[in-house]
Amino acid sequence: MLGRIFEAIGALIGFINQSIAAIGIAGGVALAFYNVVARYVFGSSLTWAGELTVYLFLWSAFFGAAYCFKEDAHISITILLEKLPPKASKALLILSHVVTLVFLLAVSWYGYKYLLLDIELDERSIDLDIPMWIPYLAIPVSFAFAAWRVGEKLAAILKTPAEEVVHRSEAEMILAELEEAASEDLVRSVEKKTGGML
Repeated sequence: MLGRIFEAIGALIGFINQSIAAIGIAGGVALAFYNVVARYVFGSSLTWAGELTVYLFLWSAFFGAAYCFKEDAHISITILLEKLPPKASKALLILSHVVTLVFLLAVSWYGYKYLLLDIELDERSIDLDIPMWIPYLAIPVSFAFAAWRVGEKLAAILKTPAEEVVHRSEAEMILAELEEAASEDLVRSVEKKTGGML
């Protein structure tokens, strides 16, 4: 029961991260493109478009980075983990995840505290004239979502036997993914040629 609740929360966080990242980047690119065309073709542009584009890109970057924790897409150097004995590798991996979790939670907490201060001061953006707590909201929320993902990874590492935690280098994982993709392409090609008879 509790596992299903955590899965639902994880799925919701993933959906929010992906949606905000995709909408932010698409909206920012579209708005910047429109503004450039309007400026050079029609001789006038939207005065507030530059500011909104920056906010959209920032939100996209923060929530995209939070999503990358789920996919293990952040750059990591694993050479030391690969050279150490399995138990030492697991301990080092746990330590790095705990440090990352503490950092993400601290940024989220202090981002939240700053957000409250900003609401109290009623700071407003220059061009859009919106409360600045709206753009700043990305920091505590995205870092909290990233912390959730690191917590999930930490729980998985704690449950995994030491021998299985670090069993392949990044190069080996990339080669395995390429082989898997190639075999899937081969299967699709054969099914297409045989009409699915095999």
